[in-house]
Amino acid sequence: MKKLLLLCFIVVLSSNFYAQETAVKDAKSKTAATAKKTKATADKAATDAKKEAAKSKKAAKDATDASAAAKKETAAATKKAADKEAAKAKSDATKASKKATAAAESTKADVKKTAAKADATAKTAKKDATATTKTTTKTLKETSEKAPKVADKVTGEYNGKKVYTGPKGGKYYINKNGNKTYIQD
Repeated sequence: MKKLLLLCFIVVLSSNFYAQETAVKDAKSKTAATAKKTKATADKAATDAKKEAAKSKKAAKDATDASAAAKKETAAATKKAADKEAAKAKSDATKASKKATAAAESTKADVKKTAAKADATAKTAKKDATATTKTTTKTLKETSEKAPKVADKVTGEYNGKKVYTGPKGGKYYINKNGNKTYIQD
């Protein structure tokens, strides 16, 4: 099988040796002419492309320069505005600081006066509260002692308090004020 393939290959190659040389020369000259035309067209296209690239680079450079100039102008304008705002803010802060200092000084004096009044009021209120607490404690003891002296019977418990039953059958308990609070069934 290998020999057969080799033989076919040799026959194909040998046919090229016996071809006419003029056809090859004509083909070579046509190929050369076509190559020259193609090369000329390619050179012209390359030259045109270089020119266009140069134009594009120049336009890009001009745009970049214009952009840089615009950025510089914008930066300068922004800086001026920022400087104005900073100066205004600084003067406003100084004015506010002076006002705050004056207000703080007047407030200190008011606070001292108010603190003295509050101390005096607190002392008076504490004395009054102590006296009221003593009186209230005595009153609660008296009332809570009186309630159990009633002849009513203890019959249960309601919310942690003893429940009494009166002579007519009413149920009640004694609240924290010492008063009877009736329970409905």
